[in-house]
Amino acid sequence: MGFRLPGIRRASSFSRNLASSKGVDVPKGFLAVYVGEKMKRFVIPISYLNQPSFQDLLSQAKEEFGYDHPMGGLTIPCTEEAFENITSCSNSC
Repeated sequence: MGFRLPGIRRASSFSRNLASSKGVDVPKGFLAVYVGEKMKRFVIPISYLNQPSFQDLLSQAKEEFGYDHPMGGLTIPCTEEAFENITSCSNSC
C-alpha cells in the first residue's frame, strides 16, 4: 500500500498485531470492523460513527447482516478499497 491513513490503527506494528489477532482487545476510543471478502480487520476511531458516509455503511451493514456480527466486530459490506476511500475522507474532509 503506497499511502497511509492516519485514523486507521493498522499503520503501526501494534496495530498490525491488532489487525491480525482477533483475540486482542480494542483500545479505548476505537472499534473493530471487518471489511471485504476476506473480512480484513480494521481498528478505527469511534468518531467515524458520526460521519455521514460511515453512517451509510452502518445502514448497509444493518440491512445485510442485521445485528448479528459473528466476527466479534461490525461487519461492513463493502470492498476494502471503498472502505479505505471513505475512511480517508473522514480524516481529511
